[in-house]
Amino acid sequence: MKKFLLIVLITMTHFVVSGQYKEKTYLLVHGAWHGAWCWNKVIPFMSNKGYKVIAIDLPSHGKDTTNPNTVSFADYVKKVTAAALQVEGEVILVGHSMGGTVISQAAEVLGKAKVFKLVYLDAFLPRNGESVSSIARMIESSLPKDSTRLTIGSGLIVSDDRKTSLFKPDIADILFYHDCSKADKEFAHQNLSKQSFAPLGTPVSVSDTVYGMIPKVYILCTDSKDLDKSILPTRVSCEKVIKIKSSHSPFFSQPRKLAKLLMGL
Repeated sequence: MKKFLLIVLITMTHFVVSGQYKEKTYLLVHGAWHGAWCWNKVIPFMSNKGYKVIAIDLPSHGKDTTNPNTVSFADYVKKVTAAALQVEGEVILVGHSMGGTVISQAAEVLGKAKVFKLVYLDAFLPRNGESVSSIARMIESSLPKDSTRLTIGSGLIVSDDRKTSLFKPDIADILFYHDCSKADKEFAHQNLSKQSFAPLGTPVSVSDTVYGMIPKVYILCTDSKDLDKSILPTRVSCEKVIKIKSSHSPFFSQPRKLAKLLMGL
């Protein structure tokens, strides 16, 4: 009888632990030039397992029709905070690339009671006062000088008023999607949108007492070609650093594995 009760207890404990995040909502935030569409292959794997998942379009991205010339970093943050407050209970904010700074600032606004965890998918993980642009410059300055290496700048098509940019599809294939299928690359080409420069240059304003106290997980894409972000989780405390051998876009190339990582945090 005691052995039977022990087995039942172990089974129940496993069930509770393995499903511990099912009552929380994963809020997925895309990176620059992208939209909620980049998560299309990941969401079904998670929702079919009973997890609550929402992917949003930041202003001027995807199906959001805001004029990119007028978009600010504050607009991005407001979109995330509004989406988080529309759901019951705690949220797990997941930011890809540029989305890392957005979820960081949103977490500072929402607070510890609302944000259970921050997840950075090969994302810009900022200290107070840093922006996407400043972090990128910091990383670039630490790399060996190589005039033949492709950079994000080499992929930009800058607007005449220098407020926005588009990304060249052929360069995106090299820097973002080198291990992705032809179909996924073509899908991305059709959906990449204009990116406002303003949110990239705006520094976050975060505190040790709020942002600093929210648990963070970093998922490092070790085969990413855009920027080597391995230094970032060494500068800001993370409870866990997970490595995945993929390009900057595992939501395309390894959606099942990425979903499994998110569910197993």
